[in-house]
Amino acid sequence: EVQLVESGGGLVQPGGSLRLSCAASGFTFSSYDMSWVRQAPGKGLEWVSHINGWGGGSTFYSDSVKGRFTISRDNAKNTLYLQMSSLKPEDTALYFCATDSRSSFRPSIIPRYRGQGTQVTVSS
Repeated sequence: EVQLVESGGGLVQPGGSLRLSCAASGFTFSSYDMSWVRQAPGKGLEWVSHINGWGGGSTFYSDSVKGRFTISRDNAKNTLYLQMSSLKPEDTALYFCATDSRSSFRPSIIPRYRGQGTQVTVSS
């Protein structure tokens, strides 16, 4: 059974930084592409970032976070990360790590399996 547990969210001032983590279990983490998606209050799910499994760990970002967020993974620890900097109020959302039933999937899709999410609030 795929299990994804996010942590690291919180309240941060505009311009601040946060590092999200996602502990994965129930599948061969190193082989699977992983993504971060988010859901702002009253809105639908939005794809944020993606990192490949096999193939050198290529990374992809939505235009709204490119240059401010960095996705990474530690396959030895079965953990996915999202380093967020220069945070803006519009980054306020519930952040989910996610993967799909297929080990490889297109970067911009909303994957099938998601954790319970971690709340990020950017406010002064």
